[in-house]
Amino acid sequence: MRVRLLAILSAVTLFALAAVPASAASEGHDYLALGDSVPFGFSPLLNTNDASNFVGYPEIVAQGLDIKDVNATCPGEATGGFLSLTGTDNVCRPYRATSPLHVQYNTSQMAFALRYLNGHRDTRLVTLTIGANDLFRWQKDCAVDSTFGTCPLGLSGVFATMQANLTTIFSNIRATGYTGLIVAVTYYALNYKDQVGVFLTLAGQSITAAAGSPFGVKIASGFNAWAPAAALANGDSCAACLLIRLSATKCDVHPTQPGRDLHAAAVLNTVAASGPAHDAIECLDVNR
Repeated sequence: MRVRLLAILSAVTLFALAAVPASAASEGHDYLALGDSVPFGFSPLLNTNDASNFVGYPEIVAQGLDIKDVNATCPGEATGGFLSLTGTDNVCRPYRATSPLHVQYNTSQMAFALRYLNGHRDTRLVTLTIGANDLFRWQKDCAVDSTFGTCPLGLSGVFATMQANLTTIFSNIRATGYTGLIVAVTYYALNYKDQVGVFLTLAGQSITAAAGSPFGVKIASGFNAWAPAAALANGDSCAACLLIRLSATKCDVHPTQPGRDLHAAAVLNTVAASGPAHDAIECLDVNR
């Protein structure tokens, strides 16, 4: 099973990188990565005092495109906290208070992104992965009391808030005059046999797509990217070595290197598919 799994992972990565020629015409362009712990590359097994310990899918995408990435992500970022330092947060603000990010800023992630895009007109790619921490925060609040924090919103209210916040995020990015590619990179299922987990993951993907559609946002589906490899382990992403293992019987929710690389391949394929040439680097210039 492990040999077959590695074969799938290698094939997917090579397929994505095949769209990237050795000489990169995109050199000098910028790539802004936004979101939470998944693009940050967080692992609970590594020392948080050094941000360079963490390598997320944006760094792999940047290598594939031969482009400079600026990774402004924050572990625990929720959509409300992304927009405002007083917005609903999971653990991003506590993390920022004690540990360095890849990029240091004192504002909200939204404010940093707008300042960056206004100051870097050569930016050709923006990626965003966010939303899971809205659900995590809601689950934590409800574990305290049904009237605590975001719990009174209910699941439908959390989803509605996510969509409203995502719409604001995408609208704000376009309001800077940025006309390049925006790729929303969605989540994977921890277990593809878990109907509740699959429902939540696909609901989040649908919400992201609906919010991004008016602004030309492309979707790189983490759910679809992981599905073939997880299927070799009966749908279990932990058993498929896509999630960081904490013990013989338990995994964390964050991707391993193979899981991360599947995300990167999904982004590269989405970029390549955005233009008629189906060439990832050429498409950065087409989508200006």
